[in-house]
Amino acid sequence: MLSTSTTPSQRRHAFRTGLASGRLQVLPGAFTPLSIRLIEDKGFDGAYISGAVMAAELGLPDIGLTTLSEVAHRAHQISRMSDLPTLVDADTGFGEPMNVARTVHELEDAGVAGLHLEDQVNPKRCGHLDGKAVVDTDTAVKRIRAAVDARRDAELVIMARTDIRGVDGLDAAIDRAKALEAAGADAIFPEAMASLDEFAAMRAAVDVPLLANMTEFGKSALFTHQQLADVGVNLVIHPVSLLRIAFGAIERGLDTLLSQGTLDAEVESMQTRGRLYELLDYEAYNAFDASIYTYDGR
Repeated sequence: MLSTSTTPSQRRHAFRTGLASGRLQVLPGAFTPLSIRLIEDKGFDGAYISGAVMAAELGLPDIGLTTLSEVAHRAHQISRMSDLPTLVDADTGFGEPMNVARTVHELEDAGVAGLHLEDQVNPKRCGHLDGKAVVDTDTAVKRIRAAVDARRDAELVIMARTDIRGVDGLDAAIDRAKALEAAGADAIFPEAMASLDEFAAMRAAVDVPLLANMTEFGKSALFTHQQLADVGVNLVIHPVSLLRIAFGAIERGLDTLLSQGTLDAEVESMQTRGRLYELLDYEAYNAFDASIYTYDGR
């Protein structure tokens, strides 16, 4: 009713099991606690909590302005509302190796199943923008080792993201991925791959699970799930998609309100009150206290 019925460790185990299943795991981006309920209801494998989305919700660009406390708070709000495992964007770990260790603890406490740390220079920028800069391999490796050493629950997935493909090319990305795997990363997130062949090359280079980021308007084409599975990708995220869909609809609705003075024309495309209450599990609250549930389904 009020939150998930599973423990964080159970969800982490489920995440690891999914990654090892041989079946592509699909994680849409949950941009609100309610949206993860809908993602779960539709039968997806988990939900992704995007740093770009969290920044956007605060009216900020994705350039490293969000804080650890803001990310942990939002990750907790979303993770507690579903039995699905969640993967959260932990940016660069919010500082040096000691900061990375604290980041792991805070996000563990938030209930996420996994987190990824990237090798950009701090402050970072969106992985699909030009002008990125990455740290040297030694610094990147230290971040991952700090995260692995700080982990208290062995089921927590520590994923390493590398942005070096857009800076120094595919060969550098492969070398970096190998070093991050050797440092203890449970999975690799190679950002901004240019083709399926590049994903295949990365797959051949590492033994741990591989993530593909299918973000719209980015450097990578929007490959299908089948195409990604065929080249050995284990996990795909659609990080900002639901936010973009929602805000596209909001903008169209506002235009209608301005032009027509009513939203009557938009009602048919809206989520109904009944469906909203279904996602909120309103009836369970009624079972707990019959005096609070007054909706009759119309």
